[in-house]
Parts: sequence; C-alpha cells; structure tokens
Amino acid sequence: MTQPTDSASPVSSAPIHRSLPLQRYTGLAVFLLGAIALVVPSGYSLGAVMLLLGSTVLLIKRPTLGLDRRDLAIMTALTLYAVIRIAAAWWDGQGWPGVDKPSRFMLAIPAMLLVMAYPPRLSWFWGGLAIGAIGAGSWAGWQKLVVGVERATGYTYVIQFGNLSMLMGILCLAGLGWAYVQRRRHAWLGLMAAGTLLGVLGSLFSGSRGGWVGIPFVLLVLYRGYGRHLSLGLRMIALAAVIVAGAVMYALPQTGVQPRVLKAFDDIERYAAGEGRTSSLGARFEMWKGATHLIMDKPLKGWGDNGYRQGMRALGDAGVVHPRVAKKYGHPHNEFLNELAKRGVIGLVALLALYLVPMRLFGRQMAVPDLERRSLAIAGVLLPVAYIDFGLSQAFLAHNSGTMMFAFLLAVLWGCLRAMGMSKPA
Repeated sequence: MTQPTDSASPVSSAPIHRSLPLQRYTGLAVFLLGAIALVVPSGYSLGAVMLLLGSTVLLIKRPTLGLDRRDLAIMTALTLYAVIRIAAAWWDGQGWPGVDKPSRFMLAIPAMLLVMAYPPRLSWFWGGLAIGAIGAGSWAGWQKLVVGVERATGYTYVIQFGNLSMLMGILCLAGLGWAYVQRRRHAWLGLMAAGTLLGVLGSLFSGSRGGWVGIPFVLLVLYRGYGRHLSLGLRMIALAAVIVAGAVMYALPQTGVQPRVLKAFDDIERYAAGEGRTSSLGARFEMWKGATHLIMDKPLKGWGDNGYRQGMRALGDAGVVHPRVAKKYGHPHNEFLNELAKRGVIGLVALLALYLVPMRLFGRQMAVPDLERRSLAIAGVLLPVAYIDFGLSQAFLAHNSGTMMFAFLLAVLWGCLRAMGMSKPA
C-alpha cells in the first residue's frame, strides 16, 4: 500500500493538553472498551464507565477544546436520539428503565470530549479491538468445536454476541492502514489480521446471519478507503482472497454457516407456503407485518413500548399475526420498524441522524493522505454501516451491549480523529 501523492488539505485539530497520566488513563479505558467487551460479563461497560468518570477532570482543568460545527453535529445527533427516546419513555410511563439506555448516548459526549483533550496512543485502541476480537472468536470456537453447542454465545444474547464480534473484526480491517505505517509493521499487521479472522469467525460460530448480509457494503467502504490506492494486482489478490475465504467458510461443516444459510431458505419457502410462522425468519416476517399495521395507525408519534406490546397482542388475538409471536417479542426485530412503530416518524428521523451524520463526517476524511487518520475515518464509517446492517434483523439499540458499543466507540473514534487533525470543513 502506498501513500497518495496529492497535496494535503488544510488541517484543523482539537487542542491537545499534554498530561501523561490522563493520556494513559484514556489509553487504558479505550483498550478495555474493546479488549474485554465480549469475554467478561458486561465487559463492554467498563472502558465506557472509565471514560465517563474520567471526563469529570474537564470540569476541574477546563481545557480548551476548540469545538467546531462538526463536533456540534455529532453531539446534536447523540442528544437528539437520546432526548426523543427519553421523552417517549416518559410519555409511555416507563420510568427509569425507559430512560437508562437512551441516556447513555448523551453520556458518551463527555467521554468524547475527554478523548479529544487527552487523546490516547492509537496502539491502545487498535490493540484493544484486536485482542477483543481474538478473544471473542477463540471463545466462540471453543464453544462450537469443543463443547459442541449449536450456536456460540457469550455473556450477552447470541445475536448481539455474534454481531459485535463481527463488528470488532471488520474494525480491525480498518486498522490495517494504521498498522502498515507503524515501526513494528509486521507484528501489528499480523495482530490486526488475526483480529479480523477471529472476529468474523465469532460471528459465524454464533450463527447470527444478520451480520453476514452487510459484508458487501463493508467491503465497499474498505475499497473506497484503501482499495483505490492499491495496484491492480493487489486488488485482484484481495478479491480472490475474499471469494476463497467465503467459499471455505461456507463449505466447512465446523463453521455451521451452510446449515444456517439453508435453514434461512427453508424458512422463507415454508412461510411463503403458509407454514412456519414461528420459525426464525417466519417469526420475523410476522413481527414486521404486525409492526407495519401499527405504523399505519399511528405514523407520527408511534405507540410507545407499552402500547406496542398491547397493539401486537390485539393483532395476535385478531389473527393478523401468529398469537405466539405477538405475545413473545417486545420489538419487531428491525431497528427501523421498531422506531417507527414506537416513536413514529420523529423517532425514525433521530435514528437516521444518529447513523448518517457520523457516516458523512467520517466519510469526508476517508481520502486523507495520512493512513493513521484515514484508518480512524474508515472505522468511523464502518460503525454506522455495520449497525444499519445489524438493524435489519434485530433492534440492536434495544440492548445494553448495542447501545454502549455504538455510543462509546463513536465517541472514541471521533475524539481520536479530531485530536489528530482533520481536513477543515468547506
């Protein structure tokens, strides 16, 4: 991989306040955010809590942050999504349980400011992600190949485990650019490659098919970030490697990929024939049908969480959806339908802003010559791309793990990129 030869754009960065103890503290926090996310109970919370607690130093030292409109756009997207969900929970009479998860998006803002003011060494961040992906994939392999479980899982729900393992694996791919320009290049490239392989294997061993659907879009982002700077020969080798790896993963019975894919086709055929309404995909189709009915009735403000459950039960009693499906699930296993059904068009707009605002801002930095900065920008685009994919078959942000990982990974990636410097906005 070669650096582009075009001239660099003017760069703006957040003021960095040199404090070795504080930078080591943020380094440890961002390391733990990835390293123990899936291999320790609620491991995804420890690094995030450390960043939040550490942000209190901003009230004491009051460092100059040099915020610009891009920072405000990120903070606005986080706040808007949180406020709308909190307001909907209050209106729905949910009390603290309804406030807890959305409040974490706002709590990620001081964490982001801490990273901007006292940025960690990037080796702590990328190393933590790689170790976390290796740990998740290794554990999933042990469960699948040695213990003999049908679907490997961790300390969180199996779909969350598999998709977050995939997320860390693909973020390791983004980190290859950073690894390439390090002094110990080969060691770091090997570690990031291992993180990619085992992170993806963790997803395959979990059988969480939703995370596999978005792989072409992940590859497209990686191509736009790195591929155009590779020679034609290297691009062909990379494409061949992806095809061969996919074929091997599908063919090997130990991965469990082929049975899960075949079962998906079987579920679709049975549902189309009027059977299998409670199978994995059949139940989703029933939930999506029910959610669509509810959306048509209250498109603007939605039903709220409690109203959604009541509405689905009524649809089950009326025979519109299967009664067992109507009573069992509290969301339609689709992030976008979930927002529309529960919080209406306003909730959907806030969700789209949460994904699209960071994607656009990171995307503008994907062509910078500096590979360290570019790797952060690519990871910043991949984060919402992956969550959009996950959200097609699961209400991913309805779970603590999905909420914490998105909010605080976004905070760390943006904070680190701003601290390093970014092309000035037009």
